[in-house]
Amino acid sequence: MPSTTQTTRALAASLFVVFAFAACKGKPAEEKAAPPPEAPAAKVEMPPAPAAFPALKIPKDNPQTPEKVALGHQLFFDARLSVDGTRSCYSCHQNEHGNGGETPLAVGAKEKQLTRHSPVIWNTAYFEAFYWDGRAGSLEAQAKGAWGGGNMGVGADNLAAKTAELAKIKGYKKQFKKVFPADGMTPDTIAKAISAYERTLICNDSAYDRYAKGDANALTAQQKQGWVLFMGRGQCAVCHAPPLFSSAMGLPGGLYYNAGIGTAGKAEDQIDVGRYAVSQQDADWAAFKVPSLRNVSKSAPYFHDGSVATLPEAVKLMATGGIANKNKTALLADRGLSAEDLGSLVAFLGALDCGTTLEQPDLPK
Repeated sequence: MPSTTQTTRALAASLFVVFAFAACKGKPAEEKAAPPPEAPAAKVEMPPAPAAFPALKIPKDNPQTPEKVALGHQLFFDARLSVDGTRSCYSCHQNEHGNGGETPLAVGAKEKQLTRHSPVIWNTAYFEAFYWDGRAGSLEAQAKGAWGGGNMGVGADNLAAKTAELAKIKGYKKQFKKVFPADGMTPDTIAKAISAYERTLICNDSAYDRYAKGDANALTAQQKQGWVLFMGRGQCAVCHAPPLFSSAMGLPGGLYYNAGIGTAGKAEDQIDVGRYAVSQQDADWAAFKVPSLRNVSKSAPYFHDGSVATLPEAVKLMATGGIANKNKTALLADRGLSAEDLGSLVAFLGALDCGTTLEQPDLPK
């Protein structure tokens, strides 16, 4: 058994612990003041994302049929339509270049360099005026213009002779008899078939489209930031309204603006006057049709003259106000966007990449 002295020491030690604990409870240790709670981050309000395309206008004299579309598909890819057998419609609108032109300026038949860049033609059927200056009022007129003009080099006065040559191809002769029983193969029916095919070139399956239809994860965080800027401070949607991303689409006569492209360092008589050559209106001097931004990340170079090599350069140029000249649109101004903002805009434009490609058909013999 423990001695009395041991018991007394143990009791004293126990009391010391009890009193010490009580003292600690009575006098809290000094602590650093807790920082005030952070205000919750402001929730970024995402702009509405339109998804539904407008109804496509089909000319009454050129209704769509599967057979006509298939015929137009072949003609679109057939270099035999050109004066020297080297160029087809597809030559200027290839998949590997985002369905636009590879070179700053288009190259036509006989390797002739043309005066403007080949644009992307996804959703082109929604335009109501064609070419960069809107001089053609329909897809059919544009098809005949490209066929008879520098693109394919046949000459407007020689289209009938070229048609007679193509009519010797048995496969075409048979198809035209079926698709156009009243007219057969003529310059007009060739243009109608090509236009029917082009009206099927619809891009509505991009990441943006999936997001607009309810898939919140279709856009990355950076693309969402870009979308907010696109619709907000960047003011991009003024000219590139979603979901078609060209405010010129569906507008009778089109929509044309002078952003200063092609004016810097040039004498006035050396500048491409764009829409002015068609309208003769001073407000249209050096103004060009607003292109769609569909597939824009894949279709460098940019603008009507292909003068800007990369998408980041093109975005920065527009976001900082374009190029000063006597007729620059007042819609363009320096939006004060940071390098991070510009990067987010470029990222968002990548969400407009089309998920489909043009397929090479078997050509008739």
